[in-house]
Amino acid sequence: MYAEDAEAARAFFRDVLELPYVDVHDGWLIFALPPAELGIHPSGNPGNPSSGAPSGHHELYFMCDDIDVTVAELTAKGVEFTSPIENQGFGRLIRLRVPGAGDIGLYQPRHATAHDLPR
Repeated sequence: MYAEDAEAARAFFRDVLELPYVDVHDGWLIFALPPAELGIHPSGNPGNPSSGAPSGHHELYFMCDDIDVTVAELTAKGVEFTSPIENQGFGRLIRLRVPGAGDIGLYQPRHATAHDLPR
């Protein structure tokens, strides 16, 4: 993640989201992430911008079991949400502000998840 204010973004992941981390040198924090999944979607049609994102576009979303509870917990910690909770079909989605680094998605999936599959 690239951030205009890396210190603020690191503090958010460390202090607000409380992700475990190591300090590799002089405050350069590397965070452990929860289990992850990768979904690959078709890119959009250049003639129809609403058909999807352009090829090479990547997004990161955090997943949760209960978005209402998670939003309440994060709101109590002062997290700023930049969208309402929306039903996207695949799940319920909201966006939150990462200080100094833009927005990131949080969603409660309504589909089967892959993160517990054996590797």
